[in-house]
Amino acid sequence: MSRLLFPTALLTLVYALVLASFQPWDLAIGAALSGAILLLFRRAIFTGRPAEPGLLRRIAAFVPFTGAILREIAVGTWQVVLVVLHLRPLVRPGIVALPLGERTPAGVAVSALATTLSPGSYLVDVDWRRGVMLLHVLDARDPDAVRAAHQHFYDRYQRHVFP
Repeated sequence: MSRLLFPTALLTLVYALVLASFQPWDLAIGAALSGAILLLFRRAIFTGRPAEPGLLRRIAAFVPFTGAILREIAVGTWQVVLVVLHLRPLVRPGIVALPLGERTPAGVAVSALATTLSPGSYLVDVDWRRGVMLLHVLDARDPDAVRAAHQHFYDRYQRHVFP
């Protein structure tokens, strides 16, 4: 129970600051709401998972992540241009199932957005039951290579910003 005291006090302080009032009744209502929220969502808030990277580390990792996305956009644009101008044949487009792995729901959303930003690939669906994202790609001849490339991008760039 003492584990809830500090977060309750912080949430009560935020409540009072939002109201711009430190009247006793406002503080009591804020404490009651804060305690109820923390008790109701304690399993989601106080899990035994390891801590995510700190804010400064995530901000620092955002720069290479953004650069990698821009590079993927440039490479995807070039591949689409080559196909559209008939300089490279469209051999085998198709759908590839990409395992979600350790991605959080927010990480899945960011992966889907990063994939869809790059021309030549887009998210078709997320099958939470099977634990896969279905991606349509221009070159699906080697699905394992597509999966490996996406996993490499996640491990090297995205995991440090949006796990």
